[in-house]
Amino acid sequence: MELQSLRIEKPEDVNVIVGQAHFIKTVEDLHEALVGAVPGAKFGLAFCEASGPALVRWSGTDPELVELAKRNALALACGHVFLIFLRGLYPINVLNAVKLVPEVCRIFCATANPVEVIVAETAQGRGVLGVVDGVKTKGVEGEAEVAERKALLRRFGYKL
Repeated sequence: MELQSLRIEKPEDVNVIVGQAHFIKTVEDLHEALVGAVPGAKFGLAFCEASGPALVRWSGTDPELVELAKRNALALACGHVFLIFLRGLYPINVLNAVKLVPEVCRIFCATANPVEVIVAETAQGRGVLGVVDGVKTKGVEGEAEVAERKALLRRFGYKL
């Protein structure tokens, strides 16, 4: 078995959801879940088929994000893994809808941070072992950081 760390390539203003599902129907169901959760959502998604022709299946509403999803999915080439790239909205706006898609087995991450995917490759194929989401923790927040966090959540409208 060979282990690799593969960086997800994306612009800073784009969020990514990395997950695993189990059926070719995933692409259409994820598309429907995303547009149903946030009308007018800008996204691109891609899904690595794990049998038959083993293609990257794709969909989306934004051509740039669709290309980004296809390119990253092909680089990962891990069976049944999907990537959703979002612009102008946060994963929190769509994550529950994504998790409720019957084919979705797990979510590895949902973030705007830099992401590295830890991939194992065997004679059979490739799979995701986990992800590195962002940077190493540097310390514990103090009172000033608590106040900043609370203010940020209220500014974004997530808390009253």
